Formats: sequence, C-alpha cells, structure tokens
Amino acid sequence: MPSYRYEIRAAGGQVTSGVVQAATLAVASQQLRARGDVILSLTRGDAPGARRKGGLSFSFGPSGKDVANFTSQLAVMIRAGISIRAAIEGISEQAENPKFRAILVQMKKDVESGKQFSDALARHPKCFSPLYINMVKASELSGGFSKMLDRIAGYLIQQLETRSMVIGAMIYPGIIGTLAVSTTIFLLTFVLPRFMQLFKGKEAALPLPTKMLLALSSFMINYWYILIFGVVAGVWGIVLLLKTDWGRTSWDKIKLTIPLFKKMFRALYISRSLHTMGQLVNAGVPILDTISITDEISVNVLYRRMWRAVYSAVKQGKRISAPLQKSPLLPRAVVQMINAGEESGKLGEVLDEVSEFYGKELKSVIKSCTAMIEPLMIVVMGSVVGFIATSIILPIFKLSQIMAK
Repeated sequence: MPSYRYEIRAAGGQVTSGVVQAATLAVASQQLRARGDVILSLTRGDAPGARRKGGLSFSFGPSGKDVANFTSQLAVMIRAGISIRAAIEGISEQAENPKFRAILVQMKKDVESGKQFSDALARHPKCFSPLYINMVKASELSGGFSKMLDRIAGYLIQQLETRSMVIGAMIYPGIIGTLAVSTTIFLLTFVLPRFMQLFKGKEAALPLPTKMLLALSSFMINYWYILIFGVVAGVWGIVLLLKTDWGRTSWDKIKLTIPLFKKMFRALYISRSLHTMGQLVNAGVPILDTISITDEISVNVLYRRMWRAVYSAVKQGKRISAPLQKSPLLPRAVVQMINAGEESGKLGEVLDEVSEFYGKELKSVIKSCTAMIEPLMIVVMGSVVGFIATSIILPIFKLSQIMAK
C-alpha cells in the first residue's frame, strides 16, 4: 500500500508532519480529516524515489489524456477538502510524463505566489486550451470549482473518444490501401519479370494489357529512384499546398463533398462546435468569448468563417441564430432549435441536446462508413490484382492459339 507524507494543523493549533498509508490520495485525505485535522500538505512519499530508477526513457509533450486525467484527479481531491496547492503537488508527484510534471510544478509555484488557478493555467496555452482556462475562470467567479472540473474532464474525455473513433475509421482503409500498393509493387517488380522470360522474343505477339504492364514494370525496376522522388515531392507539395489559404479552404470543401465521408465530417464539426459552446454557456462564460473559443476549436475553415460571422453579428447586438440562418453548414432544424433556446433563455441546454444528438449520429456514421469501406477496398484491391493476373495469363492463351494454327 502506498504511503503519503502529510503536514497538518491539529485542533490545538500545533503543526505536525508524518506518514500515513492509504490506497489512494483521497483516502489518505479522508483519514486525516476524520481526526479533525486541517491538511496543509499531502504528497505521495514513494513517488520521487520510484522515479530515480535507472533506464533509458523518452518523453513527449503532454497529451490530451494527461490533461483529462489531471482534471479528474484534481476534481476528486478538491471535493475531498485538499487545498489546490497540495492537490497539484500530489498529482505532480505521480505524473509519468516529465514535461507535464514540470508544468504542474510550475503551476504549484504560481498558486503559492498568490496567482489564481486560471492565471497559472494561462501560462501554458499549448497544454490547456482557451475553453479550459475560461471555464475555470468562470468557476472562480461563480463557485462550484470541483463540479466545473468534472464538467471539463467529461468534455475532454468525450473529445478524446470522438478523435479516437475518427482515427479508427481511417486506419482500416489505410491498411488495406497499403497492402494493395505493396502487392502491386511486388507483382510488377518480382513476379511479372520472371514470368515474362517465357515469352522472350515474342513481345510483338503479346496483348496490349500485357505490354502496358511490362513497360510499367521495366520503368519501376530501372528508374525506381524517379518514382521515389516523385512520391516524396508530391507529398511535400501537398503539405505545402495545405498550408496556404487556398489549399486549406479547398481541402476543407472537399471533405464536406466526398460522398462516403461528408456526413461523418459534418457530424463531427457540428457536434464539436455545439458541445463546446454549450459547455461554455452553461459555465457562465460571456457569449462573445464563447463564440470566439468555438471559432478557435473549429478545425474546418468554412465553419471558422461561419462562427466569425456569428461573432460579428452578436457584437452588433444581433442573435446567434440570425447569421446561422444564412449558412448552409448547419441544418435548418438545428438553427431553429438554437433560436428557440435564445428566446427561452435555455440556450446551454439546447446546445447540449443538439451536440449529444450529433455525437450519436457521428458514431452511427463512422460504423456505416467502416462497413462500406471494407467491401469497397476489397473490390478495388481484387480488381488491381485480377488485372495483373489476367495480363499474365492472356499471353499463354494467345500463344497457344497461334501454335494450334
């Protein structure tokens, strides 16, 4: 059972320190508070020593999972009555990522120096998003800090799950595509040249598909470096193109027009935007800040333009639903629900319900896309391999017919 070092102030006012054994930090806190003591500091006692063990290690920047776990743990510890400084210190002692641990240590120092927790978060914008910082700032003004942390943790976990689902939907086509390309290269550069030795000197009698494959095979074997250079140059060119405004806009338009994927991307953008806005509205964040943050988290240029138009309209005193009625990016029913939410004063609840609906639709669309991609990729791969096999077999039939005559 892990041990925890504590520093407490007893009912008589004397400050003492020691070690207590408990299953978790929260349990240790409950044991100390049950005695009527005020916890000044509570950290895991064996964590530093455990990190001094030798071994080669590699560290990357804090991940979304690191931030979500930190938020969940912090909410539990705040509810247990642990001070925010002691809570951050305890979590930092157990953090596995060295870079994230360093961030937490710096945050603890900032809180100790008298800064607000939201200000300490704002010093690390690459780790904590504007949504995270603004929701914490709103809870500092209105109260309910631990409940707000639970809400943030739930939001972060849902975003991680959504991202995982989308990436998972892309993995299978990527694997099948890689296998198709690898099989084609193997057949053209290894199998076809050896098989065609049987028809050496009879090239004029070969059918057109076989001649085309032989020419392609010869080019791949003799000028493979040109192909590699062309692929690298093509990928690099696409990357550079996507960094331009025109390229990024074109790609974002394509994602919303591809027959198989447009429903998935549309549901993803709507669910993420409205869920973010709903969380911020319910947290009491000012509406202009809410729209600005929603704009920042939108990864699609077209949706970002839509939210910027909403920001300008609201700044002029108009409703959120006014500019949305002119946009084709949101369904008419969604705009009507947002309008109803504004009129009834329940915008946050409406946004949560709509985002939840599109979150469920996203899961359904991902499943259907995956189910459709599987047979489609098999057909494409089978067609390529079948064409190559047919081109190899055709000369045998043609030459056998010539010899029969």
